[in-house]
Amino acid sequence: MRRTPLLAVVSSLLLAPVVGLPATADASPPGHGDRGHDTVRFSTFNASLNRNTAGQLVADLSTTTNAQARNAAETIQRVNPDVLLVNEFDFDPRAVDLFRDNYLEVSQNGAAPVSYPYAYIAPSNTGVPSGFDLNNNGTIGGGDDAFGFGAFEGQFGMVVYSKYPIDTDGVRTFQHFLWKDMPGAMLPDDPATAAPADWYSPEELEVFRLSSKSHWDVPVRIGRETVHFLVSHPTPPVFDGPEDRNGTRNHDEIRFWADYVGPNRSRSAYIYDDTGVRGGLPADARFVIAGDQNSDPNDGDSVPGAAQQLIDHPRVNDTMTPTSEGGPEAAAIQGGANDSHVSDPRFDTADFADTSPGNLRADYVLPSKSLRIADSGVFWPTTDDPLFRLTGVFPFPTSDHREVWVDVRVR
Repeated sequence: MRRTPLLAVVSSLLLAPVVGLPATADASPPGHGDRGHDTVRFSTFNASLNRNTAGQLVADLSTTTNAQARNAAETIQRVNPDVLLVNEFDFDPRAVDLFRDNYLEVSQNGAAPVSYPYAYIAPSNTGVPSGFDLNNNGTIGGGDDAFGFGAFEGQFGMVVYSKYPIDTDGVRTFQHFLWKDMPGAMLPDDPATAAPADWYSPEELEVFRLSSKSHWDVPVRIGRETVHFLVSHPTPPVFDGPEDRNGTRNHDEIRFWADYVGPNRSRSAYIYDDTGVRGGLPADARFVIAGDQNSDPNDGDSVPGAAQQLIDHPRVNDTMTPTSEGGPEAAAIQGGANDSHVSDPRFDTADFADTSPGNLRADYVLPSKSLRIADSGVFWPTTDDPLFRLTGVFPFPTSDHREVWVDVRVR
């Protein structure tokens, strides 16, 4: 089954989301592997497919020989997810088809090609100028004064690939939701003053967006069922000062999904999407929350309890936490900060600096309790595994993050 090409359009702040659609839809997607027909693999992968200049990702993916893109594609082929979020994929609709055509649908080192007839991409807040001095350094301009850190508009964006149809009419985006409109928002304090929540001026708060990239609710049709793929990439809780503006923003970006899924409508009543529609998910909706949340439950620099807002949520199923054998081996070999960590290194999904913060569980795939988990894992091979070449050691051949997947029974 071949999809129609993704439409290439001019990138702008008001650009409508772009979706690739085939002429027909199969109940069982191509390349489903040996999983049962009622089991669907959801995955997230911060593939580090971001580049330093606008247009460079398109240039790299226009070839078939970019080594890092080949490694990212092979990793995806080895995991073979049915529904996939790729974080750190620069926003450019042209790149979506190029990655599919030149890399995912071409065997990489003997791995079976993978086909995604459907895709979804939309603009990111990264690199979008705010017009304000958000980091309070006395000048306006640059990535730190953008709505989300980025050297150009759309850097560090994201894309969803799917073997199942995407309900394009039902997609909701929350790129423009204002941080101040979240009740009890953890707005940062300027430590030089006694006033609360005053790091940002009232004028800045009138335009400051919660999402450092965006939050998307992407409904995926699986047979007669719909699963809402809730995807985002909160800012790292570092690269700031004692005001902890990135740490508090990370906490509230994670909280957004916790409020969005309920368990009651009053909790999500304040939320509005980019079309002005208010509210969150119905109580009976099935969902999978996915993305690089940049927050470990116990270690690292995030606000305490940030990740627990999701993993301990009454509607979230975290009964089978994804694990790997490579994570514990890496923590033991690297030592440093890893030696004092509280979290089990089997759950780690990112290989960060050993001095600080060490390796962390940063990437999550969290189904609703209405979806039974059949299996899960983190793609982190041990050093004696031939596929270790895909993860490696610093400087990493692919990414400092590992692909995470969860199989759920939908029907």
